[in-house]
Amino acid sequence: MERIYINGGKPLSGTIEVAGMKNAALPILFATIIVEDKCVIENLPKIKDIETALEILKAMGAKIRELSNGKVEIDTREVVCGSIPIELAKAMRGSYYVLGAELARFGRAQAAFPGGCDFGERPMDQHIKGFEALGAKVIDNGDFIKCTTESGLNAASIYLDVPSVGATINIMLASVKLDGLTVIENAAREPHVVDLANFLNSCGADISGAGTEVIKIRGVKQLHGVTYAIIPDMIEAGTYMVAAAATNSTLTITNVIPKHMESITAKLIDMGISVTELDDALIVSRNNTPLKKIKVKTNFYPGFPTDMQPQMCVLLCLADGQSTLTEGVFDNRFKYTDELIRMGACITVQGRTATIEGRPSLHPATVRAVDLRGGAALVIAGLATKGVTWIDDIHHIERGYVNMVEKLQSVGADIKKVVIPDVPNGNHL
Repeated sequence: MERIYINGGKPLSGTIEVAGMKNAALPILFATIIVEDKCVIENLPKIKDIETALEILKAMGAKIRELSNGKVEIDTREVVCGSIPIELAKAMRGSYYVLGAELARFGRAQAAFPGGCDFGERPMDQHIKGFEALGAKVIDNGDFIKCTTESGLNAASIYLDVPSVGATINIMLASVKLDGLTVIENAAREPHVVDLANFLNSCGADISGAGTEVIKIRGVKQLHGVTYAIIPDMIEAGTYMVAAAATNSTLTITNVIPKHMESITAKLIDMGISVTELDDALIVSRNNTPLKKIKVKTNFYPGFPTDMQPQMCVLLCLADGQSTLTEGVFDNRFKYTDELIRMGACITVQGRTATIEGRPSLHPATVRAVDLRGGAALVIAGLATKGVTWIDDIHHIERGYVNMVEKLQSVGADIKKVVIPDVPNGNHL
């Protein structure tokens, strides 16, 4: 078993380069199924979820060739419909994009119900609503989702009840080759939705309005292969921005799109942290200034991202006074707070709102990552806390961050991965 060791309380200094965005890479990788050609995808983050996605494509019949670090050639001409292995589908949430891609290429689709981090109820009703509007019959038995059509798919206008990122992407995928005009209203506006549209358009698709509430997809007969680079990961960038603030440090975060970071930047500035915007970088600095209490509510883009909620919680734990953190996207995303409480945080959760009484410091403890972003929050807490913190179940963290330990070491953190014997019954040491 691997654990992360952190001897915290030390300031950080230097530059961290952000990798490609996981949430953009996954739908683009599965979109290559529709292309039926060779695509070269660049700036892929070297993380577990990307490895799983490539394993899924390979198991479905795609030929995968790694050209260099973060650059992969994918040939999907021999992909077989409905062949995604159950264990791989259940290993990640993004595996459900196979459904939209298969519908577009084969007119039918089948996959096991996806896995990933558990944030309570995360229904696929908006995906199903979209598929059915396009003419598919959808069977969901809790283990598998199967989509069939009797007379083929048809373009349609679809209004999403909530601006679901997954549903928006799946409908885009499913409709990209349909005759006529498909319209998605109340569409998700996240940067990775825009990145997928840009990728598909570069392959010959005709998609307009991505990044707004109305996306229009005019069907084309076929797509062609391209070389395409994934956008930078705004959540990885935000994580290191918060790490700089929590550790009273100055860090330069490079390979970012500052526009994508505006909601995060605004909250850090509200707390008294200096953020300087450059063309493709941000400098985050805190020089012994007290952290101000604030209110944060997560929401769909361009609101404050739900994937930054746990990291921001750590910062609020160190602020002066009482702050509130409200989750506006998922039902249950506060499981990680029990681990912060083990480190001395004062957090009370009621429903979708956490009330946080700030304290000057936390204390070291042995904690465990319960999900991806919650694990990142614990790393930040350990960096900000004097003494030795141990983090277990770090596989969650490695699903979404490229070389986090090495990047933090490069800016002065006393952090490392340690291999230890398995602990009986999963008890903390």
